[in-house]
Amino acid sequence: MPAKSAAQQKAAGAALSAKRGDTPKSGLKGASKSMAGSMSETELDKMASTSRKDKPEHKSDR
Repeated sequence: MPAKSAAQQKAAGAALSAKRGDTPKSGLKGASKSMAGSMSETELDKMASTSRKDKPEHKSDR
C-alpha cells in the first residue's frame, strides 16, 4: 500500500528502521510507533519506498 503523504512515508521509514533494529524502538513517537507495532516489515517497506514526488506533506494539504 503506497503512502498518501510525505509525512506518512517518513513515519513508515522510521518504523521500518526500528523494526529492522537499525534504530531503537524507544525513539519512536506517534504514527511511527503505532506503525511499528501493527504493520509487518513487508508492509512498512512498501509504504516507505513510495516516492514523495507530488505528495503533499500531510494528507489534508491536498
